[in-house]
Amino acid sequence: MTASDARKPEQLPLSFSHEAAQGRDDLVVSSPLSAAAALIDRWPDWPSPVVVLAGPPGSGKTHLAEIWRKTASAARLADETVDDAVRLAEIGPVLVEDADRNAYDQTLLFHIINAARAHGQSLLITARVRPTAWGVTLPDLMSRLKAATLVEIGPPDDALLTQVLYKLFADRQLMIDEKLAAYIVGRMERSLAAAQSIVDKLDRLALARGVKLSRALAAEVLKGEAGDA
Repeated sequence: MTASDARKPEQLPLSFSHEAAQGRDDLVVSSPLSAAAALIDRWPDWPSPVVVLAGPPGSGKTHLAEIWRKTASAARLADETVDDAVRLAEIGPVLVEDADRNAYDQTLLFHIINAARAHGQSLLITARVRPTAWGVTLPDLMSRLKAATLVEIGPPDDALLTQVLYKLFADRQLMIDEKLAAYIVGRMERSLAAAQSIVDKLDRLALARGVKLSRALAAEVLKGEAGDA
C-alpha cells in the first residue's frame, strides 16, 4: 500500500442536523445531576413556587429545563414587557433561562416572582451560578431569590460523561466500544458541551475521510479541542 493509498482524500460531508433527544427518558442521570433531576420529576410538588437551577455551561440544566417546560406546559420568557411577563406568571408556569447572562431587568424578575407566588404558579430560573453571584442590586429581588429553592449541578463525573458519549453517538446511529469511550473521557474537558462538540467533530471527520471511528481519530479531534480552548 502506498502512502497515498493509506490516507484517503477527505470529502465534504453533507450537513445533517443531529438534534439531541430532549425527553426525560433521554436524560442520563448520575450523582452531579441527581438532585436537580429529582426536583424536576417532583413537579408540581415543589418545596417553593420558585426554583433556581444553577450549573456550568453544558452541565445538563438546559435539558432539564426543557423537560420541565414540556411537562408543565410552561411559557418561556423571551423579550416580553413587564406587564406581559407578569401576566404569563399569573396564568401558568414560566421558564426564565440564563438569568445571569441575559441581563433581565431586575424589576421584571422581581414582579414575575411576586406574580408566580401570589397566584400559585411555578417559576423555574436557570443560571450558570447561584443568585448571590448575579450582581443583583435590588434588595427586594435578592430577598425573593434567597427564598427560592436553589439546586446546583456539579461538573459531570466520568460515569456521566461516558454515558453521555454513548447516547450522543447513538443519536447518530454510531457505536463506540468501552476502550474508545474511556480514552476520550480521560482526555476531554469536563463538560457536556465538550462531549457534544467532540462527538460532532469525530462524526464529521470520520465521514469526510470515509473511515471508522478510532483512537487515532479521537486523538486528532481531542488535540484540536485543546487548541481551541
